Amino acid sequence: MDILLKNSVGLFLCAMESSQNPNTNTNSNPNPNRIQNPVSSPIAVLWPTIDGSLGLSEEESVSYARRFYKFGFALLPFLWAVNCFYFWPVLRSRSFPRIRPYIVGSAIGFGVFMAIISSWALTFSIGGERLFGTVWDKLVMYNLADRLGLTGWS
Repeated sequence: MDILLKNSVGLFLCAMESSQNPNTNTNSNPNPNRIQNPVSSPIAVLWPTIDGSLGLSEEESVSYARRFYKFGFALLPFLWAVNCFYFWPVLRSRSFPRIRPYIVGSAIGFGVFMAIISSWALTFSIGGERLFGTVWDKLVMYNLADRLGLTGWS
């Protein structure tokens, strides 16, 4: 909003000067390097969240990023994924040095968690009874009701 106001005031002052002095250049843009359209300005504002201007401020972002990072250790590792997704601009750039350690730590933690879960799932689905032998019946959960006598048909 400030840029729009400054540009409109600058344009107004240039128009006033050119109308008062008849010997001035008739070029409508006295400074060819000046940006006329503030909407297409090359200056990009970085926001710490994917929400942009609707998201959190930097101070609130530090608090939320830290909270999501710490709760990820409390057996809620999908909060690390949420942290990485919500603070994606921080993860993609080197800006916001106060938030970045929590986001990078969340990305590493979620990557390690997914590697462990994937290897566990693949071990059980591919290996199965051939890999574990007689212990397999104690490890699997699909026959738990039969073992505890909870089914009426056994």
